[in-house]
Amino acid sequence: MQISDFDYALPDDLIAQYPTGERRASRLLVLDKSTEAIQDRNFVDLPTLLEPGDLLVFNDTRVVRARLRGTKESGGKVEILLERCLSDKTALAQVRASKSPKADTKLSLAGGETATVVGRDGEFFKLEFESRLMPYLEEHGEIPLPPYLNREAEPTDAERYQTVYAKHDGAVAAPTAGLHFDEALLRDTLQMGIRHAYITLHVGAGTFQPLREKDIEVNRLHAEHLIVDEAACRAVKETRAGAGRVIAVGTTSVRALESASAGGEIRPFRGDTELFIVPGYDFNSVDAMITNFHLPASSLLMLVAAFAGSEFVLDAYRHAVEERYRFFSYGDAMFIS
Repeated sequence: MQISDFDYALPDDLIAQYPTGERRASRLLVLDKSTEAIQDRNFVDLPTLLEPGDLLVFNDTRVVRARLRGTKESGGKVEILLERCLSDKTALAQVRASKSPKADTKLSLAGGETATVVGRDGEFFKLEFESRLMPYLEEHGEIPLPPYLNREAEPTDAERYQTVYAKHDGAVAAPTAGLHFDEALLRDTLQMGIRHAYITLHVGAGTFQPLREKDIEVNRLHAEHLIVDEAACRAVKETRAGAGRVIAVGTTSVRALESASAGGEIRPFRGDTELFIVPGYDFNSVDAMITNFHLPASSLLMLVAAFAGSEFVLDAYRHAVEERYRFFSYGDAMFIS
C-alpha cells in the first residue's frame, strides 16, 4: 500500500476554522460497514443510532496550553510547541526558529522563565524548564490550535478545543470526536442505558506530522502515552458478554483499546503506544466508532479505512465533500458501525 492510495481532494473552504455555535450542532455522516450504506444525519441524532447495552468509550485527556513564544540568547525569535511532558520540568517539543538551537542553548520565555535545550529525540528537542511545567503553561501558554487552522488562538478556543469531560492534563491536541458531546447529550445516553467508560491517551503534536515514506509499511508513528485501567477493561468485557457494542469515541480511543488488546484480550495498560493501524488489521475490542474527518493520506484516515474498508471510506469522503461537510478538528463527524 502507498500513502497516495489514501489521498483525496478537499477544497480549502471546507476546513472548519471555527466550531459550530453548539457542540451537538454538527452534521453526522452514518456509515454501515455491512451494507456500505451512507446516511446524512445530524449529531443530535446520535442517541437514535445507539442501543441499551452499548458502551461509549471516551478519551478524557485534557489539552494543555502547550504553545510558548520566546527568544534565543542571540535575540532570534522561537516558537515552542510541546509534544509531551517527560517529567515535572522536562518536555519534548518542536522548536521553530530561523536556525535550530544547539544543546545548552537557553531560551527566554514569558514571566522570566528559561528553557534549556538538553538534547534531541529525532525531530523533537528535549527542553528543561526552571519552573514546574504544568502551572507555568496554564499561566503563560497558548492553546495549541492545529496548523490547518489559519489563525491565532482566541479566548473561545480555551473552552471549545476541549471536551466537556476532559480530566487529565497532558494532550497538546484535542481528541476531536469528543468535542461534539455536551453535558446534556452525555446524560441522555446514560438515561437510555448506554454505558460510559474512559481511557486516557495524551495526544501529541506528532499527530499532525505527515507520513514520510511512500510505502505505508515503512513508516513509524510517534509514541503517545496512554492509560487503560481495570474499570475500562471490565466495561468492555461486560459489554461484549452482553452482546452490546463497544463504540470508541475517536481514533485515540480506538488506538488505546486496541493497544490494550494486543494479545487478543483486553487488559489494563499503562505506557507508550506506537500502534499503527492500517488496512488488514484485525480489531480486537472495537465494534463501532465516532470520528471526525481526517487529513488526506494521514495515519488516522488509514485507521478508519482499516475499520470500514478503504474504498468505502474514500467513497464516503467524496460524498462528504460533495455535500459540503465541514472537515477536521472543528468539523463534522462520522458514525461507523
